[in-house]
Amino acid sequence: MYRQRNLRQYWRQLILALVSVSFVACQSVSTNTPKLQHNAYQPTPYVQVKHPEWSKNAIIYQINTRQFTPEGTFAAAQQQLPRLKELGVDILWLMPIQPIGEVNRKGRLGSPYSIKDYYGVNSEFGSIEDIKAFIAAAHQQGMYVILDWVANHTAWDSNLVTEHPDWYIRDWKGDFRPTPWWDWSDIIELDYSQPALRQYMTEAMKYWVEDVGFDGFRADVAGFVPLDFWNNVRKELDAIKPVFMLAEFEGRDFHAQAFDMTYGWTWHQAVHAIVQGHADVNKLYVYYSWNEKYYPQNIMRLLGVSNHDQNAWEGTEFEMFADALHAVMALSVVSEGMPMIYNGQEVGNSKRLAFFERDAIVWHDENDNFIQHENGALYKKLFALKKANSALWNANWGARMIPVHNSQPAQVLSFVRQNDHNKVFAVFNFSDKPQRIRFKENLHHGEYEEYLSGDKEAFNANSTLQLAAWDYRIYVR
Repeated sequence: MYRQRNLRQYWRQLILALVSVSFVACQSVSTNTPKLQHNAYQPTPYVQVKHPEWSKNAIIYQINTRQFTPEGTFAAAQQQLPRLKELGVDILWLMPIQPIGEVNRKGRLGSPYSIKDYYGVNSEFGSIEDIKAFIAAAHQQGMYVILDWVANHTAWDSNLVTEHPDWYIRDWKGDFRPTPWWDWSDIIELDYSQPALRQYMTEAMKYWVEDVGFDGFRADVAGFVPLDFWNNVRKELDAIKPVFMLAEFEGRDFHAQAFDMTYGWTWHQAVHAIVQGHADVNKLYVYYSWNEKYYPQNIMRLLGVSNHDQNAWEGTEFEMFADALHAVMALSVVSEGMPMIYNGQEVGNSKRLAFFERDAIVWHDENDNFIQHENGALYKKLFALKKANSALWNANWGARMIPVHNSQPAQVLSFVRQNDHNKVFAVFNFSDKPQRIRFKENLHHGEYEEYLSGDKEAFNANSTLQLAAWDYRIYVR
């Protein structure tokens, strides 16, 4: 009996000892595991691109060289640079300037997006010396110039067709092919599975930055070209100097390593649908929700009421937005994004500019005076606000939009952007009827000056606001 009792006591002590060792071991694993995996749980910035400092509150202006002046040349465009600087422009985007293909050409002069020689200059616009002089003059004005780059395709008679026919995609018959499903019969597609093509295209882009002086690129149909190509291009261009890159595409991935800015197509579609009566303000809520949650803050979206494609094929800004035009222009400046103006908007150009022919913008009235249009005056005033008010700056330099919920959410968009130095409270009636609005919460409370009128206004829990159809207010402090 005694020996059995001692035996039971021995086993009990052994089991306790094993449990104790096991507990200590578990503690050791529990304590050490987070240390071993510590870095795996640290968030890392998704955006690796370093935006050039000069883009922090920039305005972008698109130049269609062929239509920009009666002469349609770089030299004539250069004379307009002081005026653009006074308007508030920082980045000039030039549509493609290379020679245009003649085989399967559309129209008499062809599309600038049908590139015949990536290293050449279209004699219609001038010489290489002329474009260098244009860029130098822009730099003297404190502006920067980016070139529209067509990487997806070339003209049928590009020098690359005979020199490197293996650089092109073929159709099921073995022939060169335009981009499928589109009416782009004047171009043929390149094949980016070819490393030599990637090197050629990268070296060509570096030439225009290093030798000619451009400050970056707008990438035509950027999503039709593999993203890893653009990622490497950005790295090689930034080794030359800080560049600015705009992708003609939408999507978060473009921002990680390659592009500073992508298109805000869905923003334009949303405001257009609202103005045309096909949607209400909820469509903008969807856009801004995605803009905040899907995209990082440290990126830029291109916002504008017109560009070369929309003007030529969809309608002028007057056709698209009618009485709501001023409200849409204002929203493009005070919401998150970089505002864009297409050449001619500042004088109220009301025609669809021909795409394949000469069709110069009319800048002067019958007395040869430069046209002073209300749209130009509004843009100039709005651009000045964006530059002066740091809450409205781009990417991480600026502040996020915070919704201010109101009593008419289907008709009225209201929000605040604020930081330690500035605050903007903006209200837009995106309906064709007057609206009296009450606001919830107290984010917007306080005293302001309405930016465009100069009127003083104070908001508290009992405040209401009356807005006419398509009217808006921008309160600042």
